[in-house]
Amino acid sequence: MATAHLTVDRAEKFRIVCGILDRHGYRPSGLIPILQAIQREYQYLPEEVLTFVATSLDLPPARVFGVATFYAHFALEQKGKHVIRICDGTACHVKQSLPILNAIHGELGTSEKQKTSIDALFTVETVACLGACGLAPVVVVDEQVYGGMTPERAVALVNEIKMQEIAGDAQAAAAAVNGELHVH
Repeated sequence: MATAHLTVDRAEKFRIVCGILDRHGYRPSGLIPILQAIQREYQYLPEEVLTFVATSLDLPPARVFGVATFYAHFALEQKGKHVIRICDGTACHVKQSLPILNAIHGELGTSEKQKTSIDALFTVETVACLGACGLAPVVVVDEQVYGGMTPERAVALVNEIKMQEIAGDAQAAAAAVNGELHVH
């Protein structure tokens, strides 16, 4: 039974990638926008998909992997649903960004080696600079900037997101139950 589920997931994954390739006309010159669209879909660039893209565009796999690894925007490892970026540039570092990072790691059970939480809800990354030095120390969650961060505020923010996820899951479950009740 598990094998059938994996086969469906793989088929769906490649159906989506084929749609992206179709929209870009299977043009090798569209490699970067193609990779961007794939990453938007999956939050990262799966290795098997990169190989498929190379074959589909008649490009050497090394070229596709080279582009994917050259640009920092692309991720080759799966990320959590929410990406937390902690600035450790000079201004943020001087204003104690490391205790913020440690507090977030402690709350999520992540580390520098294990960047994504076990539940795949969060990925924690450090970045050299977020360009918001006047707000230091800065944390960005899903492109939303939070300045003047403290370890306590960071943990509260993480917990707020967790609660929103739980509430969203409860609403989805209730909608599914209500939907099933209306069907019968």
